[in-house]
Amino acid sequence: MRTVDFENNAVRLVDQTALPTALRFVECRTVDDVAEAIRRMVVRGAPAIGVTAAFGMVLGAREYIDTDPERLRDHLDRVAATLMATRPTAVNLAWAVERMLAVARAELASADLANAVARVRDALERAARAMANADVDANRRMGVHGAGLVPHGARILTHCNTGSLATVEYGTALGVVRAAAAAGKVRNVFVDETRPFLQGARLTAWELKQDGIPNTLIADNMAGYFMARGEVDLVIVGADRIAANGDVANKIGTYTLAVLGKELGIPFYVVAPTSTIDLSIASGADIEIEQRDPDEVTRLGGVQIAPAGVRAAHPAFDVTPARFVTAIVTEQGVHRPPYDAALRTAVHAAEREARAAERQGLIAERDAGAAERPAYAAVRGVHPPPAIPDEVEAHAPVRA
Repeated sequence: MRTVDFENNAVRLVDQTALPTALRFVECRTVDDVAEAIRRMVVRGAPAIGVTAAFGMVLGAREYIDTDPERLRDHLDRVAATLMATRPTAVNLAWAVERMLAVARAELASADLANAVARVRDALERAARAMANADVDANRRMGVHGAGLVPHGARILTHCNTGSLATVEYGTALGVVRAAAAAGKVRNVFVDETRPFLQGARLTAWELKQDGIPNTLIADNMAGYFMARGEVDLVIVGADRIAANGDVANKIGTYTLAVLGKELGIPFYVVAPTSTIDLSIASGADIEIEQRDPDEVTRLGGVQIAPAGVRAAHPAFDVTPARFVTAIVTEQGVHRPPYDAALRTAVHAAEREARAAERQGLIAERDAGAAERPAYAAVRGVHPPPAIPDEVEAHAPVRA
């Protein structure tokens, strides 16, 4: 089951506000529908938001009823601005939208303007579908790479939701948990409830239960208790944006776990695709932190839990300095400090793979005499199948 898909001219999303009590789907048929779904966290998780926005660009092109290619360019710029304004911290959203714009501009730059609008629509849909497939591929590769870091009998602590619901399918950090569990390595997963939106309690615990992976739900403020007692062997989290120096923006509460891990000698791993790495920003100090509605803090499940009129703050993310991060896992492998060089190398490797995939697609089209060409041009992350790493890192014995 995919969290994000495009069917019958609509973006089909798992409604994550309904879980865990009900599994239902939402169909977005306009750009405004998509923007509202992202804002209300019907869909959430950086990779899932990115692909959703890409399909939102497809809807935007279909909403254009003129035949003038030049005005289509302006229309798509406005659609892109609407989508990118929804949630500022997750870089995957802007990453996806910018690549969809690049696909459209490549079509509009063609000397042949006949049927340009129809070609743009088709190219955008192909590009968005390729992006969705690439996300699943990247997640499975990360799962293989990250599973090599998990010792046998591991007790893992995770935060927020980084599974299928945060991506198109399979997951980032929870994808590593899945891969490690499939290899018989996981004894238990501690799931932070992740206040105030409860992504851990509502979503991660639900996914792990569906998969039959042993898990224990804990309140966020219990993490230090279990870590100090030696009941946690490693912490695995996702990311919404990673700066060039390895600083990590992730769900609020992540920084606390990283500090505890450093103090207690517990490895702290971040798992995210290369599309989450933002080489344009030097450090986490440059990451804009989304400030959400304080009502999400003062109310729980629609019930007021704080005095009326009390002032509340709700930063949705915090930034973990790179010095607290043991390693960052991407689809390109396991990266360790110094992160500046390692992350740049990973991003460039992903870009080379995308260009190679585009060339292969064009060659296949030429040889087959296909009428349509694949829209890989601006979609980074189309990769070959995952392979088991040649070397698995050594670990200290798991604490009893």
